[in-house]
Amino acid sequence: MKFKRAYTLKEIASIIKCEYVGDPLFKVSGMNEIHIVSEGDIVFVDHPKYYEKALSSKASVILINKNVDCPKGKSLLISDNPFSDFNLLTTHFKPFSPSIISISETAIIGEGTIVQPNCFIGNNVIIGKNSIIHSNVSIFDDTIIGNNVIIQSGTVLGSNAFYYKKLPNGFDQLKSGGRVVIENDVHIGASCTIDRGVTGDTTIGRGTKLDNLIQVGHDTVIGTNCLIASQSGIAGCCIIENDVTIWGQVGTNSGITIGSKSVILGQSGVTKSITGGKTYFGTPVEESRSKLKELALLRKLPGIIKELKDKLT
Repeated sequence: MKFKRAYTLKEIASIIKCEYVGDPLFKVSGMNEIHIVSEGDIVFVDHPKYYEKALSSKASVILINKNVDCPKGKSLLISDNPFSDFNLLTTHFKPFSPSIISISETAIIGEGTIVQPNCFIGNNVIIGKNSIIHSNVSIFDDTIIGNNVIIQSGTVLGSNAFYYKKLPNGFDQLKSGGRVVIENDVHIGASCTIDRGVTGDTTIGRGTKLDNLIQVGHDTVIGTNCLIASQSGIAGCCIIENDVTIWGQVGTNSGITIGSKSVILGQSGVTKSITGGKTYFGTPVEESRSKLKELALLRKLPGIIKELKDKLT
């Protein structure tokens, strides 16, 4: 998430009421999660396991719960609870703005686009030309939709990320201030849910087609001309490269990469990153040829055991 203007380190510290280390006039231009930070961004870290990763990242400001040596060229925000203070910053820069009408006056809808009855289109949504939004679709704030896009009934674009921190008395949700970006010529089936990024974009690439009942998690990037079948669940922060085919009821772990031109056969569990140009199957997923050979051998196992028993008796 980039701010509308640059802020000083002192201004940011005053918003969350914390101490800082660095030049009070140090410029801060945005805030992001660790996997997408760039120069000028704030990143938060609240566990010693990840201190070094955050301090050595591209982020210019580290929101941290320990007073550590400040890396050269960076600044620190010292907080008792970086998770909560990151949420305070999201609320400050991306406050929730309730709607009182079905289609926001700030939404921009391109020429030739059809919006069927009972749709909700939130604030600052942009929809391109010659698209069709079928009935009962909800498009939340800041979503960007390209040209020639078709979205079937019951789909929700821009719901909050499923991102929680365990606390003694329950869970604290990391607030979502990112967007959903749907590129040109995408088709999205009925009753799909595509979560917005926490601070960045969840992106569906040009020409990709989604079947019904598909979940896409926060900050996931799906490439161009992919095909994803019904009841698949893509976790947050995944990268699915171009020309990937995912068949029905496939699930993934978060943070994995699926290489271009991969084919994932139905009911597989993608628990790790996989290289492109191959067909995969099973849980945990493996190349389909070797996995199917294993299954064939397993079917023979009872007979082998029986033969051994007969020889022993």
